[in-house]
Amino acid sequence: MAHKKGGGSSRNGRDSNAQRRGVKVYAGAPVRAGNILVRQVGSSIHAGHNVGTGRDFTLFALVDGVVTYEWKSNTKKQVSVYPAS
Repeated sequence: MAHKKGGGSSRNGRDSNAQRRGVKVYAGAPVRAGNILVRQVGSSIHAGHNVGTGRDFTLFALVDGVVTYEWKSNTKKQVSVYPAS
């Protein structure tokens, strides 16, 4: 039996593209309405004031303002957008 696999092509070399999830806008940053704040799988961060949720759990700003991350309860975080006054 051969102890080498021959000079054929490698069986490795496949990978999928990264999905680029995560927080896109951090606390204190100004945003426009429609800006994406967080891309996530499931609602690990919940939508707060003036924030909408897409069907893939993407969080986006509904109004122009400033981003804040706050605790909704002891275990749940939420992101809100407050109009700049």
